[in-house]
Amino acid sequence: MKNRFSSIIFALVLTWASGSTARAEIAIGVSGPLGGEFGVFGEQMVAGAQLAVEDINAQGGVLGQALRLEAADDECETETAVAVANQMVGRDIRFMAGHFCFGPSIAASEVYAKAGIVQISPATTQPRYTDGRPGPGVFRLAPRDDAQGPVAAGFLADLFGGQRIAIVHDRSAYGKGLADAVKAELNSRDIREVLFQGIDVGADDYEGLVSTLQLQAADVLFFAGYHPEAAKIVRGIAGRGLDVRLMGTDALATDEFWLLAAEEGEGTLFTLPPDPRRLPEAQALLNRLPDTGPLPGPYVVKTYSAVQAWAEAVGRAGTTDLEPVGRVLAEASLASVMGPLAFDENGDVTLPDFDLFVWRDGSYAPF
Repeated sequence: MKNRFSSIIFALVLTWASGSTARAEIAIGVSGPLGGEFGVFGEQMVAGAQLAVEDINAQGGVLGQALRLEAADDECETETAVAVANQMVGRDIRFMAGHFCFGPSIAASEVYAKAGIVQISPATTQPRYTDGRPGPGVFRLAPRDDAQGPVAAGFLADLFGGQRIAIVHDRSAYGKGLADAVKAELNSRDIREVLFQGIDVGADDYEGLVSTLQLQAADVLFFAGYHPEAAKIVRGIAGRGLDVRLMGTDALATDEFWLLAAEEGEGTLFTLPPDPRRLPEAQALLNRLPDTGPLPGPYVVKTYSAVQAWAEAVGRAGTTDLEPVGRVLAEASLASVMGPLAFDENGDVTLPDFDLFVWRDGSYAPF
């Protein structure tokens, strides 16, 4: 995957400030993977944060001060993320919109908490991120895996309960956790899977898995993993001429899936909260992305909303200090391009329930 941003390991890679009548500056950060198979998501995060800073500064900034954005590539690696977090502390940021992968988000949260920095992840779904949060300044705008799994299993039971269901994961904590939750919920409904196994990420193809699906006469495959592997799997299924429906999770809600899967991705199902990109304000935001920028994915909207929510909370608190800002985030309803945002006592966003989406003709829509 070609990366649109240059990246330097352990180094801040981008500083962005928009013109404003405000004199002083408040630094905020954004960090995620800016290269590799997850680079598209990090690019979306940076783009969303940039647009938010631009718009907030055009309206006078926060507490009469302009925002300055510091962005960094954490490579989706825990050690890199901790180094980035410490560098961000050195840059005196007051807020972090990040990280993307759960390991970096959890590890970096310790650094931010000790430094009194509020952190909102637009993407981390691992329950441990907020269940074990090191302080009251850790929040998320992403759904929890332990909420998504049972919902996905419910859709599988309703649509394919009488058919042969296979469950496959990518051996990551994200994928394995979701697969376990789906299996448990299906089994509680007396539905037994014909296959439950993990695959190795980054393989050239998954012909071995396809052969197993054929041998087990699977009708539907639930895959808990990311879009590169899902695309290879559906291409392998189509190449073998098998009639196996693929169903995934919110990780397939990216245009990169269709770019990799092409027409073989037709009919692929996945679970997702109501798509924030379909809201009028979000559509207007995405229309501002340059042609050479990232694809208009959901993490543009979610990261923009994270910055919005923090900025409004700071305005209400009258300070950037963690405890008062954290209280506002935990107790108030805050405006965003995603609609009103509220967080529970655990730091989890109270989003609407999941829905089922389907890929058709290069775009996805509610099933």
